[in-house]
Amino acid sequence: MVYLAWLLLAILAGSLVYCALVMVAARRYLDVRPPPLTLPEPISILKPLHGLEVNLEDNLRTFFTQDYPAFEILFAVRSSTDTAIPVVEKLQREFSDVPSHLLVTGEPPYPNAKVFSLHKMLEAASNDLVLMSDSDIRVTSGMLRTIAAEFQDSQVGIATCPYRAVGGESFWSQLEAIGMNTEFLAGVLVARMLDGMKFAVGPTVAARKAVLNLIGFERLKDYLAEDFVLGKFAAEHGAGVILSSYVVEHHIGSQDLALNAAHRLRWARSTRRSRPAGYAGSIFTNPIPIAVLACVAAPSWWPLLLGTIAVRSAAAYAVSVDVLSAPVPWLRLFLQDLLSFLFWIAGFFGNTVAWRGRKYYLMRDGRFRPVEETGPAPRG
Repeated sequence: MVYLAWLLLAILAGSLVYCALVMVAARRYLDVRPPPLTLPEPISILKPLHGLEVNLEDNLRTFFTQDYPAFEILFAVRSSTDTAIPVVEKLQREFSDVPSHLLVTGEPPYPNAKVFSLHKMLEAASNDLVLMSDSDIRVTSGMLRTIAAEFQDSQVGIATCPYRAVGGESFWSQLEAIGMNTEFLAGVLVARMLDGMKFAVGPTVAARKAVLNLIGFERLKDYLAEDFVLGKFAAEHGAGVILSSYVVEHHIGSQDLALNAAHRLRWARSTRRSRPAGYAGSIFTNPIPIAVLACVAAPSWWPLLLGTIAVRSAAAYAVSVDVLSAPVPWLRLFLQDLLSFLFWIAGFFGNTVAWRGRKYYLMRDGRFRPVEETGPAPRG
């Protein structure tokens, strides 16, 4: 038990150093802002849709109301019976002055259906600068101006937007939103500070069409975390990848415990397969559970728990409040940290995930295949 206590103490020390890095990384991110916009270039917004999601009309409306002189919006659905179509058509009638087009792609031949929709819209897009954004994203009217200003730098090929997660009515989705706002982005900011942006994250990514063509967009079709590898491949081809200064709002919906757990487990397993070393290193991102375990192993160390709570709170505030302008529900934060630690452990086990009603096998390099196509004992 003594050796275990000292091991946990060593891990906790690393976690506290990580929290300090988070606070420094948040400040450095806030210090960088784009130059004034001098020449707005046309932008194509790509919106893959799948069904009538909660608040879909409100989310899409924010893209029609952009304070920007030249942009178009492309939507893609799988079939002509998709329930998102009436919402799109209503907005097209309301904002008839905004060029917009609806594509019916048919059933996707790619494992990642979203990539297929984006690929079809990319082929139809009129402009070199494109913004790929999920249906559950909400923005302010100045979003395109910020993106265009950042792409005035000719070295920028990919800009990935941080997001402020907004939970639904369910307790579990609200906990997940807290984790996204205090834990997920913290890791992105630290990676940005230490090694630069060599990946993309999240549900809104802007890119040069030329960069996407250089990568070969259909190369992403077999990856579950297509946003991450998009940035990775772009960086490998010498394109500049940045974390945008514009924060979008990500409405994650209201899921019950079972659906939320399945979603978290899918994310954990896919992250482990895409970034195995980084996933193992995530143990340092959960200081409070480690401090609790250390105090169980050595009860006389209980003051460490109080100190850890203070440091973790400061790091959470730096990211959630200072960067994202999202309040931190403190009691729920500590519960979310414990839950996150449990899902991190669970993510080490199993290589299959459930997504949109189908079961997939995750390959070692982050690619995925429907289980029925991989056979009884897939390898790789």
